[in-house]
Amino acid sequence: MLAPAMPVVIQKKKMLIGLFGLAVNSEFHYPNYFAMIPSGPTPKTAFTKGFFDTAMAQNPKPQTVAIVAADAEFSVNASEGARDNAKAAGLNVVYDKRYPPSTTDFAPIVRAIQATNPDIVVICSYPPDSVGMVKAINEIGFKPKMMGGGLVGLQATAIKTQLGPLLNGFVNYDFWVPVPKMDFPGVADFLKKYQAKAGSEGVDPLGYYIGPWGYAQMEVLAQAIAATKTLNDDKLADYIRANTFKTVVGDVKFGKDGEWAQSRVLQVQFQNVKGNDVAQFKDISTQVVLTPSEYASGKVIYPYEKAK
Repeated sequence: MLAPAMPVVIQKKKMLIGLFGLAVNSEFHYPNYFAMIPSGPTPKTAFTKGFFDTAMAQNPKPQTVAIVAADAEFSVNASEGARDNAKAAGLNVVYDKRYPPSTTDFAPIVRAIQATNPDIVVICSYPPDSVGMVKAINEIGFKPKMMGGGLVGLQATAIKTQLGPLLNGFVNYDFWVPVPKMDFPGVADFLKKYQAKAGSEGVDPLGYYIGPWGYAQMEVLAQAIAATKTLNDDKLADYIRANTFKTVVGDVKFGKDGEWAQSRVLQVQFQNVKGNDVAQFKDISTQVVLTPSEYASGKVIYPYEKAK
């Protein structure tokens, strides 16, 4: 977690480029923090905005939404954003609860949500509970019109292969997938080198989720050091605030509170997943980018039941 570390960073007046922390600087407003995560100037709402935009573009439009979240930093922040997005969309929130991070049995939670009969469901969860929620939803046969939004873990290859066809129909956030419109300069070369070593190192065999972002994090730092010819924290921070960086995840420009100046959180739907073979997740047809429109690679299958 980055937020608990921020007081130490601030006290020591260090420059920090954080990786994948949601709205870490929203309370501190520390000028020398930068976020390597594409959530943009309104990070809490960014994670599920594309989910709601997709849902509200359907005919007939959904009327009700359920929001469920783990009672922990990321998921609480994401669920707060989902609540704001629901209000902006004019949806009636029929369920809005948190569960303890220690939860292992998700069937009672799913049944409680099902009892409210929501049109769409936003789930904000960490990897273990994301797996538990997906399994419980399939076992119970819960079929709202659309479901997903903020499940951490569905981006990891090991979890994708574990769940396989159980993922079909879920619409969920992601940051980068190998669609042609996201073939930024250098990313294919990076992944080729990464994947050649991944097996022997025991890490994610595809590396789409974290690998390019960790590399881009260091690209920003390297470019700032090369340009300023210093390791002085304040001078590096001044340069990073003022410039755009060319990275393997595309152009990066930072704005308010060190967040990206523009949001680029994807919403991706799992479609036509068959079995548990890892190779199918190299095929972009199993993970269709729905939003933002400039990166879209296909259309949503709606309602959820049709994707099953």
